[in-house]
Amino acid sequence: MNRRTVAEPRFTAEADAFTVVGAADGLEDLATLLAGRAEPVDPALSGRLDPAVRVADLYLPLGGGPTLVRVYQTGPGPLLLWLHGGGFVGGSVRDLDHVCSRLARLAGRTVVSLEYRLAPEHPYPAALDDTYDAMCWLAAHGAVLGGDGRLAAGGQSAGGALVAGATLRARDEGGPRLDRQVLCYPVLDVPAEPSWADRQYLPGATAPVHAAPLRAGSLAGLPPTLLVAAGRDPLRHDAAAYAERLEDARYVEYADTPHAFLNFCAVLSAGDHAIGVISEFLT
Repeated sequence: MNRRTVAEPRFTAEADAFTVVGAADGLEDLATLLAGRAEPVDPALSGRLDPAVRVADLYLPLGGGPTLVRVYQTGPGPLLLWLHGGGFVGGSVRDLDHVCSRLARLAGRTVVSLEYRLAPEHPYPAALDDTYDAMCWLAAHGAVLGGDGRLAAGGQSAGGALVAGATLRARDEGGPRLDRQVLCYPVLDVPAEPSWADRQYLPGATAPVHAAPLRAGSLAGLPPTLLVAAGRDPLRHDAAAYAERLEDARYVEYADTPHAFLNFCAVLSAGDHAIGVISEFLT
């Protein structure tokens, strides 16, 4: 594993001044969840769309029904499937206009941001099925979006978990072969004491391996992987453990940076730094 720590005084100062509350933190009922989903995105926190990037909303014909994707493009080239975070119960493509548009411009990839189904309305494996089906569709039909045959996938938090699980599933079932995967502060295992949101997503007593990729017996045969971790995030330990087991992995940890920092690029400049690191990995 290639390991790197990024530590800059400005990242620490910005994190000290700004407390991030995850989308699933403190949730205890569906009414609160639905109210949170309805809140608009604040570009003063998330950052703004790169004006040099073209954006279009489309629907892919996936197994769970027509599924929204937001496509970011500067020209033809390789594709990147990207998934938002939100504890499997929240989040949306609209949260990531800044992140996805910057990745499209800097990495030279067409970014396909997936509006996967959320719990509790759609518990496991709905979101995983959407992710895997989107991988399969893009691998088969990517030329429609200007793709050149190369496909990578990445995601943030719960989105990182879904990408990791779907990539394992693709290996196990002979599905699409990715040229890269990017896992940003991913949820790779089920906590010992599941939260309300965790229980909505995984109502069963046991977690299938594709829902908890860290429990996989083998991680052989997976694509080159970049793991981006946050130094103030307890999930960093699982990310590092996952990277250690991969055949080809790079692990970048942003010291003194909180979970979900890519959602707040306008106030946490570690986010734009990480976008640059991810883009370099994808080119």
